[in-house]
Amino acid sequence: MSFNLSRARPRRARPPQGWRPQTWRGIALAGALIVIALVVEHVIPPLTGAVRVSDGDSVEISGERVRLEGIDAPELHQDCGEGAKAWPCGIQARGALAALVAQGEVSCRPVDEDRYGRAVARCTVGGADIGAALVRQGWAVTLGLAYRAEERAARAAGAGIWAGPFDMPADWRARHPRPAE
Repeated sequence: MSFNLSRARPRRARPPQGWRPQTWRGIALAGALIVIALVVEHVIPPLTGAVRVSDGDSVEISGERVRLEGIDAPELHQDCGEGAKAWPCGIQARGALAALVAQGEVSCRPVDEDRYGRAVARCTVGGADIGAALVRQGWAVTLGLAYRAEERAARAAGAGIWAGPFDMPADWRARHPRPAE
């Protein structure tokens, strides 16, 4: 009995006739999207001017209400800790934001708008990302992936709200809804 081993091997599938890799088309599309993003970043002027701090993650810049993108700070009336050891973390978060914006000129680039009509923006002071600084100092938690490393460092150091027990700001808001406007 003899076997023909050449027939026992599977044949390679051939791509359909006329098929070409789409690599260059994908690269060109990605490049075009990057160029568009860069143009939009320079066409939409940043918000600058007099800054008033509303709470730990919101400011008003020249009359425009702005929420910092990627973070969630304790609400102004929120306390952290338990019982006799409770402390006004919402007021302290606002103080931390006020201290940051007092360091120089604030510049915010709007990226979205929230349900309250506020601009959602990435803001810097002296070129430093304000959201990253607040999370690193422990006065805000990250939303999504933006400031994960800063949050891990603040948690490990027991900084700000990580010094003891606290309710996540979203959970606190759920239990203390805003009055209907």
